[in-house]
Amino acid sequence: MTSTESKNNQNQNNWRGLIIWILIALLLRWQVVEPRWIPSGSMIPTLEIQDRILIEKITPRINHKLNKYLNLNSIVIFKPPKILTQAGYSDGSALIKRVVGLPGDTIEVKNGKLYRNEKEINEPWIKEPIQYEMEAVNVPDYSLWVLGDNRNNSLDSHIWGPLPEKNLIGTALARYWPLKKIGPIRFP
Repeated sequence: MTSTESKNNQNQNNWRGLIIWILIALLLRWQVVEPRWIPSGSMIPTLEIQDRILIEKITPRINHKLNKYLNLNSIVIFKPPKILTQAGYSDGSALIKRVVGLPGDTIEVKNGKLYRNEKEINEPWIKEPIQYEMEAVNVPDYSLWVLGDNRNNSLDSHIWGPLPEKNLIGTALARYWPLKKIGPIRFP
């Protein structure tokens, strides 16, 4: 084999390796972990406007197939439910909220507090009392009840109802921007 042929083979191998790494990166991006940014103040104080987060996309898919549900207080990213797309939201947009009710739970807001199954829920991330009332609602099967942490300024289940589990994109994993807040997403 001549040195020119050897260089050509090496270049081909380098290109193959690069293409494989690009395909792996794209697969991870589309199927496993995805970067997102926070466009609104509905999750303040936990997440601020313009925070950058990573979302994990496998758990909702596995849980959906196994008929299991996410943990209460998980922060989820999801496609808008049908009622919002009919009102003008883009089907390709994504929203972020906290899971406060699972199928079978009864959710209610009264006297500025959230109640799940008639028990007041302690939510240390809420900075001010809820300024609306919500009659008791039973969360249907294959659905979640989601609310923003900034309860008085959030377009969430108290307005549009249960979130179909099939709309889930992923769960919030970590914040990577701003640098001073880098790390796992924790309650304030």
